Amino acid sequence: MSKAILLGSGTSTGVPTIACTCPTCLSDDPRDKRLRPSLLYQSDTTTIVFDTSSDFRTQMLRHAITTLDAIVFTHHHFDHIGGFDDIRPYNFFSGGKALPLYLMNETLTALQATFPYAFGKVEQLGGGVPIVETHKIMDTAFHINDIDILPIPMYHGSMRVNGYRMGNFAYCTDTNYIPDTSLDLLKDLDVLILDALRYEPHPTHFTIDQAIEIVKKLQPRKTYFTHIAHQVKHVECHLPEGIELGYDGLEIHV
Repeated sequence: MSKAILLGSGTSTGVPTIACTCPTCLSDDPRDKRLRPSLLYQSDTTTIVFDTSSDFRTQMLRHAITTLDAIVFTHHHFDHIGGFDDIRPYNFFSGGKALPLYLMNETLTALQATFPYAFGKVEQLGGGVPIVETHKIMDTAFHINDIDILPIPMYHGSMRVNGYRMGNFAYCTDTNYIPDTSLDLLKDLDVLILDALRYEPHPTHFTIDQAIEIVKKLQPRKTYFTHIAHQVKHVECHLPEGIELGYDGLEIHV
């Protein structure tokens, strides 16, 4: 049996949002405390993380993740790559072993531009640099040890991004358009985690109503929404049967 943990269910600013006094940001409901979006996926022998969110360090400490076999990136927006430097302790405690990264070429280019010292452009070494090995993702399935992963091409505005399917579980964050050919790859799911930013329209994310329409097409047995903005207060969001808002720390056995 595999296990998924929603490490962060929030949007790029996190919730509460700095300087905001809205009801959600002032809420004492722990489900309204949302770190930046990320997912942990574990089999009996393998642990992988989807994206190094801006809150990566906090997420790894919160869930006591002492070993990590690989990181898979969905895309290169900063809230999904901002914690990249904090992978260094996994290098320290593995004797300097490189951590595998699985990513599209555009994400690699963004990482190289944002963290050049990790890719050979080092003026002076201080506390060390992330040691990684990169694996380019194509539109075909790949595996990390005993976990088989199928990329699901999607769009985040005009940006090509990836969702991922592992068996009957899929993680599809940061999208407002899933092509029909990709919808076909998301049929017969036990669990779907899907982008649903807020009630109001947004140019690069599904609204809650738009996400519900995707769920109606796919009919997974259970759906959790993620990448949730502060306009959505957990207790006040009423969804159709089989759909729930995700929250930080949500644990799903697959």
